[in-house]
Amino acid sequence: MRALTLLFLANLGFAQSALSQADFDQCLASLQQTALADGINPSLVETVFAGIQPRPRVVTADRSQPEFLDTFSEYFGRRINERRIRLGRELYTQYRPLLDRLTRRFGVPGQYVVAFWGLETDFGRVLGDVSVFDSLSTLACEGRRGDYFSQEFLTALALAEQGDVAHGEMIGSWAGAMGQTQFMPSNYARYGVDGNGDGRIDLWGDAEDALASAANFLQQIGWQSELRWGREVILPQGFDFAATGRTNRMALSAWSSSGITDAMGRPLPALDIDASILVPSGQHGPAFVVYKNFDVIMRWNRSEHFALTVGHLADRIAGGAALSKPPPSGPRIERSTVAVLQRFLSSEGYDPGPADGIFGSRSRAALRALQSSRGLVADGFLSVELLRQLSILSN
Repeated sequence: MRALTLLFLANLGFAQSALSQADFDQCLASLQQTALADGINPSLVETVFAGIQPRPRVVTADRSQPEFLDTFSEYFGRRINERRIRLGRELYTQYRPLLDRLTRRFGVPGQYVVAFWGLETDFGRVLGDVSVFDSLSTLACEGRRGDYFSQEFLTALALAEQGDVAHGEMIGSWAGAMGQTQFMPSNYARYGVDGNGDGRIDLWGDAEDALASAANFLQQIGWQSELRWGREVILPQGFDFAATGRTNRMALSAWSSSGITDAMGRPLPALDIDASILVPSGQHGPAFVVYKNFDVIMRWNRSEHFALTVGHLADRIAGGAALSKPPPSGPRIERSTVAVLQRFLSSEGYDPGPADGIFGSRSRAALRALQSSRGLVADGFLSVELLRQLSILSN
């Protein structure tokens, strides 16, 4: 892959969230000049740019990702179902020879690879319906993460020039993620693997390439072959929920000594490995202990909901049981309300991050600290009842 010229990226700062056609055209012209300066075939550049159209809906999607807006009950419930588990087990059996080879090569058990496949594209059934060049150019020119998406656009052009997949077949998600395992172009270029030995890397039409690439990616970003992702646990009476969260780490043996057991009530292994406790639905929902491989999953997608769902689906594909304590349902909190809470937390001296309406790990940690200071159960769970207690919502 030729080095990408990044000099032009500073010139894209003019783009605003309400992108005009004139601004979009100006941004495209800058992208086109840079592609030519990088040595991309002029004929390919001309053909690709002639067909690009702005896609306003991808901007909307970028600001409403379910991983960060849905409750855990909503997110988990929509993705963990009997059909997906059954199909995952069938495909795990079908591809077992390949998956076992990948495990020996990359150290990633096959059930995890199949779980990512299932969550990203429903095992190759839903690959997206937007031209990668339309989505990436729209996001590059829209401005919020312009530098990142500009680089991804240029990498996608370079991939098209390689010829493994025709540029017209490069269809993906709103974010420009591609193929059966939804790789961004830079990950496709860096971690793509020819899984069936045909001399091509095709993540759209070749499941073996997609699975091999996923295993390679996970290994390269730090998967530890001797560990699982985590597991469901039962917390003891009187547990201090202020100790939850990914940044609160202790040895697994220490968590075990505190009275935490697995979902069957058995002691946790007395191992000296870092672990954290997560309660995505608060004190009344399931609890999980997570290890370093959980952090690796979050390097694939920076959502705790996603990572917990991947881990549980992998367990179910491998024959594991359903959660002993399903997440309780509850209303979704509107993004505008979350932003009000974030501003309130900032005014109280906590650090929830920007008031963007996305309730991530940083906001959850700030909420736990506030709850603890007020003598509340410090589980970091955002509920209507808590918002009323804090006078964010009226009764």
